[in-house]
Amino acid sequence: MIKIPFGKPMINHLEKDAVMKVMDGSILVHGPISTQFENKFASFTGAPNAVSVSSCTAGMHLIYFALGYGPGDEVIVPAQTHVATAHAVELTGAKPVFVDCEENTGNINIDAIEAAINEKTKAIAIVHYLGVPVDMPQVVQIARKYNIFLLEDCALAPGAKVNGIHVGLHGDAGVFSFYPVKHLTTAEGGMIILRDNELSQKLKLLKAFGVDRSYGERKIPGVYDTIDLGFNYRMSEIHAAIGNIQIDKLPGFLIKRKNNFNTLKNNLENFDGFRVLPQPSGKHLDSCHYCLGVLLEKNIISKRSQIINLLAEQGVGSSVYYPQPVPRMKYYKDKYGYNEEKYKNASYMSDGMIALPVGPHLDIKDMETIAEALKTCINKVV
Repeated sequence: MIKIPFGKPMINHLEKDAVMKVMDGSILVHGPISTQFENKFASFTGAPNAVSVSSCTAGMHLIYFALGYGPGDEVIVPAQTHVATAHAVELTGAKPVFVDCEENTGNINIDAIEAAINEKTKAIAIVHYLGVPVDMPQVVQIARKYNIFLLEDCALAPGAKVNGIHVGLHGDAGVFSFYPVKHLTTAEGGMIILRDNELSQKLKLLKAFGVDRSYGERKIPGVYDTIDLGFNYRMSEIHAAIGNIQIDKLPGFLIKRKNNFNTLKNNLENFDGFRVLPQPSGKHLDSCHYCLGVLLEKNIISKRSQIINLLAEQGVGSSVYYPQPVPRMKYYKDKYGYNEEKYKNASYMSDGMIALPVGPHLDIKDMETIAEALKTCINKVV
């Protein structure tokens, strides 16, 4: 039995009461609660605009769709990411062009981005891997040099900053995920933040079918017009009600994650068999500590599954981020081919990393237990 789960939604009576208040009302979609959540998230991040959506994937797809990307276009995507980062491009008919990651952080190799740019390139999508922010000024400089759109996949990064500016606000848009084990949850959902007022209004239109009047704006019930092609990518009032409570709790969650991370990291120092993925320090880059990633030495990567199973036997949950480099996954490998030499770091990261929990559902004693369990498990297999 897992006694220390990798993730657990931090839900209590406050979220339940907020949901029941919505359920007792008459508006479940297109109401004031989702707008309130958008405003709260904008305030937390410092964003001029925030657009709630049904998921992070939906948000990224919506942006590319709004920009008109399609067949013949290309978007640069990290090889080391969740498949959703690439799917959002693929769903438009455009082509994701994969770039390897850095071996130290798992973030996209900034030095390799320019070599992937050509006349078909419309955008760069970067991912703040495990909540460790990419050095955004460098990427912004490249995007501006070639006049291409810059999207930040911030799925694991609420609270992360670069030079004091929240991630998602360095590029042209940032998209967040509120899946159950993320820093905050709405059960399912996402948020787009951006500075461009015009694009923000277009996203709000397209996420709701392209309908020109929301429920509350219709003078005569049921009467509206459809002025553009759009999707049903809205966040419901129920999900937003959870988000409104969670965003208030987020600062406390982030402090707990940081304390847990530092404790676990300190307890894992000076031990052979792995290294802890580095975290930024100082004012330049501020991480938000989604988990603690340990990268196994290459000579014991083949033992990773055994180590994870041994951890589970000791009651410690873990995960991997991510199971494969995206271009090595069957769909993309079959369609575009796969060259192992191009993605050496992403392969090492995917095959050799173990993600350990540091979430706010755990405490300092749990971190000590996790550290001892990992050391024991590695000693058994080495």
